Amino acid sequence: MSKDYYQTLGVDKKASKDDIKKAFRTLAHKYHPDKKTGDDAKFKEINEAYSILSDDSKRAQYDQFGSNFGASGGGYSQQGDFGGFDFSQFTQGGNSGGFEFDFSDLFGNAFGGGRRQQAKRGRDISIDIELSFEESVFGVERTVLLNKVSKCDSCAGSGAENGTEMIKCSTCNGNGQIREVKRTFFGQFETTNTCEACLGKGKIPKAKCSACHGQGILKKESEIKVKIPPGIDSGEMMRLTGAGEAVSGGQNGDLYIKIYVKKHSVFRKDGHNLLMDLNIKLSDALLGGEESVNTLDGAIKVKIPEGVTHGETLRIKNKGVPYEKNYRGDILIKLHISLPRKLSKEARKTIENLKKEGI
Repeated sequence: MSKDYYQTLGVDKKASKDDIKKAFRTLAHKYHPDKKTGDDAKFKEINEAYSILSDDSKRAQYDQFGSNFGASGGGYSQQGDFGGFDFSQFTQGGNSGGFEFDFSDLFGNAFGGGRRQQAKRGRDISIDIELSFEESVFGVERTVLLNKVSKCDSCAGSGAENGTEMIKCSTCNGNGQIREVKRTFFGQFETTNTCEACLGKGKIPKAKCSACHGQGILKKESEIKVKIPPGIDSGEMMRLTGAGEAVSGGQNGDLYIKIYVKKHSVFRKDGHNLLMDLNIKLSDALLGGEESVNTLDGAIKVKIPEGVTHGETLRIKNKGVPYEKNYRGDILIKLHISLPRKLSKEARKTIENLKKEGI
């Protein structure tokens, strides 16, 4: 049965790429195996769904043919019918009349020769990083220390002791692959798989690396530099491809980083702009004045125009969040006029005279 990748990510079939990306980030963080709420099987389903729906070409083929489109390049399903013959009566991987019968072997050989072996991939890692408000605005480079499976430094991942020679793999006879012949209901078919002994290289070290015992990988502390871009928001997820755990004969997993930003005592972020409130005296509101404001770039003087009203907004250009090249948002200052609770006799008299004048 065809998998419903839209349902897996919890999005509509008309969802935009941004909606799909947001849904993936949320679910990946929730179900990552390192989390308390982790679910390895669910996490793999989410990754599979995202890999298809985030690619325009693959998504178009999936929308047309379903999740089995990749097996043939478009059109037939391994669980459906083929050439008018209904295969539903057979059980995949079961036994039929003394013949081992596996549809993946049959169709793999019929359309390109051999079962496609999924490439090995290291485990993904998920971490959290907390930033100050200033760091989230201007960006920062952090160095994180992770205890993870990494490539062996002693042998550079080869698994061989320094100075040792490489010899032909006896398991695959130096081919890097092993051919397997199977008899099926429809005849004899041949599959080709990567040799597990040499991981497809065709050669193995005469003497194994003493540090990693010939595995090419080992668990160790690794320093990873994380460059966090300006303007990042709390809750956003970053992905560093290949910064996860290593695996012998395959590619590294990825590192997922969830960002948490501390609140600022004065500023709030709104897109590329910074928002703040400023209390001013009634006299400055009426006659104008000057206030000192501490921005993220340092203290500046802000002129209060004569006759401003409560709730009015002043704009300080190019002191907000950086974006693109040499561009920054603004600081928006919302004015709050502070009214005195008690008045002196002279002040009261002055205001009474203003009142008489209709001011």
